[in-house]
Amino acid sequence: QVQLVESGGGLVQAGGSLRLSCTARGRSFDGYVMGWFRQAPGKMREFVGGITWESNTYYGNSVKDRFTVSSDHAKNTVDLQMFLLKPEDTAVYYCVAGRIISHSERAFEYWGQGTHVTVSS
Repeated sequence: QVQLVESGGGLVQAGGSLRLSCTARGRSFDGYVMGWFRQAPGKMREFVGGITWESNTYYGNSVKDRFTVSSDHAKNTVDLQMFLLKPEDTAVYYCVAGRIISHSERAFEYWGQGTHVTVSS
């Protein structure tokens, strides 16, 4: 069974940092683009950041310069390091995997169950 399993969510104060991790299981994701989306209450799902197999990264405008995506092929993990968190970063964060570089959720065929991040003011 193919799974993307997120961990690391929780409650953090504004201005703080948090690191999310995603472990891929059940198949090889060699050559895939891995990334993160988020969905805040009452809002549309939003692209956060992605990383190619060659470790090239790209980000959504709202998190650029504050969030960093990294991966470890040996461990089959992709992490999202979040700095300078704001209350508007509160959302469920989803790990994703797809075959092309895109900001569109339709480009990602594998999704994790999500992990909650709450940023208090």
